[in-house]
Amino acid sequence: MPVNLSAPAPTELHPVPGLRIGSTMAGVRKAQRRDLVVFALDEGAAVAGVFTQNRFCAAPVQVCREHLAGVVPGEGIRALVINTGNANAGTGADGLIRARRTCAALAVQLGIAPGVAPAQVLPFSTGVIMETLPVERIEAALPAALAALRPADGAAWLEAAQGIMTTDTLPKAASRQFEIDGHTVTVTGISKGAGMIRPNLATMLGFMATDAVIAPALLQPLIEEAADLSFNRITIDGDTSTNDSFVLMATQRAGHAAITALDSVAGRALRDAVVAVAEQLAQAIVRDGEGATKFITVQVQGGRDEAECKLAAYAIAHSPLVKTAFFASDPNLGRILAAVGYAGINDLDQNLIDLFLDDVHVVREGGRHPEYREEDGQRVMKQSEITVRVHLHRVAGVGAQTTVWTCDLSHDYVSINADYRS
Repeated sequence: MPVNLSAPAPTELHPVPGLRIGSTMAGVRKAQRRDLVVFALDEGAAVAGVFTQNRFCAAPVQVCREHLAGVVPGEGIRALVINTGNANAGTGADGLIRARRTCAALAVQLGIAPGVAPAQVLPFSTGVIMETLPVERIEAALPAALAALRPADGAAWLEAAQGIMTTDTLPKAASRQFEIDGHTVTVTGISKGAGMIRPNLATMLGFMATDAVIAPALLQPLIEEAADLSFNRITIDGDTSTNDSFVLMATQRAGHAAITALDSVAGRALRDAVVAVAEQLAQAIVRDGEGATKFITVQVQGGRDEAECKLAAYAIAHSPLVKTAFFASDPNLGRILAAVGYAGINDLDQNLIDLFLDDVHVVREGGRHPEYREEDGQRVMKQSEITVRVHLHRVAGVGAQTTVWTCDLSHDYVSINADYRS
């Protein structure tokens, strides 16, 4: 069961003018499940994206990068098409042909005068790797997805969130509204992911839209910062996927003066809303991690810079020994110290390190705190939400710091992944 996570209600998800969403059942892998989603953007929208850093990236990732790199004024991205059940990864040249064929089919079927070119469509896939994408099923189902297109209201967002799920147990969506000069601005997004999750994105897809009026050139730095503060701070099993994609769409419909600088008052307001939605979507992925029973926040402070804090935080969050101890509610906390020790921080002084579990001071100056009692550690370990805080004391005061989110590693994780292709 997800850790303190429930499916959002449609009323919690605000509409984004200038965007339509449609979804249907294409039978890509399994019959009778929603597995094909289309986003259709009005003319004038701007789109930016970040993608997996896995060098063995999927065909749709390669095509998305090509299409985004080739955007010219007046011929921007007009549609996104997402399928689940098949990742179209590890499929070589044939996979690229099939991804491009999907784009071409949607471009033709959208039929928006004077027409949408295939390069104005972004394809996304998620599912089993190294299997041929059944593009014929997608082509056959596109008319139904287009017939279902409607303004991006809460129900449409929720159906899309359901349509991009794989091993997720719940749809993931979030929404925020704020004002710029008296105009209401909306940010709404969905994500999927439950396993093969690691920083540098995760096995995840994320789609976010806003009606904010913003200079198109600002979208890329905005989404990169949002990804760094959200999807790049989560890990479930340490595996970086072939298909990770996070896209931000701006429909330019909110009516306020255009944002031309992210460090302006309006730019900061939009940035805060985008980051907040991205963080909620990223944390939802961890809460719904395959077999997860605990949601764990790892905070590391006192570093000389954020990079070495990240080394320690990810070493803790990736460690199978740490994660299985949390699953068992076993305060075998030397495993956390061991992870910090092998994290790769040069000239780390172990005699300075402090370790806390929530409010329990476990380690002081590199050794067991004299007042620490194992029953106190176990009390925290039994909670469904836990914070691990490590102070490296590399500099005076708080120093650099970072936060990542992870979950425990349970028997069910093995079962889910052993049966994934069944």
